[in-house]
Order: sequence, then C-alpha cells, then structure tokens
Amino acid sequence: MRYLFFFILSFFSIITLGQNIKKHQWKNRVLLVISNDQNNGQLKKQFLLLEEHPKELIERKLVVYCFLKNKYQYNFKGDWKPSTKFKNEKGAFKVLLVGLDGGVKLQQDSVLSTEKLFTIIDGMPMRKRELQKNKK
Repeated sequence: MRYLFFFILSFFSIITLGQNIKKHQWKNRVLLVISNDQNNGQLKKQFLLLEEHPKELIERKLVVYCFLKNKYQYNFKGDWKPSTKFKNEKGAFKVLLVGLDGGVKLQQDSVLSTEKLFTIIDGMPMRKRELQKNKK
C-alpha cells in the first residue's frame, strides 16, 4: 500500500510541475479530487460539501488538491496552477484520501460525503491520539 502512495506521489509530482505532495506526509492528510472537466457536476458538489466545513478540515489537518486535465488547485484557492496534460483514465471523477502516514485510506469514483470523510479520519489511530491529546 505504501508503494502505491509513493507511485501516486511521483505521478502527481510530475503532473504539477514541481509541486510535491510528499511534503504533507506526517503533517497533513491529503484529499485528492480528480476530474476531467471543471464543470463536472460531481466535482462541483464535492467542492460545495467540503467548502461548508473549513473548521473541520483544519481540525483534521486535511488539505485538498483538485486536479483537472491541465491544471490543479490547492485548498479551494481560486488561482489554478498549470500542470502537464492529465487525464483521469478510469472515469470523469475520483476521490482519494491519503493519511498522515502516506497510505491511501479511501478511493472512490463518487462524491464523498463529509460525514463519511470525517468518520474515516476520526477512526484513524493517529487521529484518535490527536483527540486524546487535545482532551488533556
């Protein structure tokens, strides 16, 4: 599983022209939202769901990258950065959740509800330790 993550990191590092997602390992959880079209209904719905919970994303150390065919965006910032030609071969939409340890925790081809996202993250051992540490 860890090798899959490093493959994904290598692949996306090439795509983003130097943007290195690996810098987030042990610091942030990463949600990759991939679409072939900026007007994709699933992409728009995913953005709306995530943008409604900025506090919860920060609390869970979650950063969001959105990849389109030839550009990417970080944490919903309006400025899209160019990347090399990219196409999601498996379909028009995909979501991947990467944990602090660099492992892929979830991969799906449909919109990810924030309830499911937060439940998965809150069930992770490192997140449980974070919560216990914050109680003290």
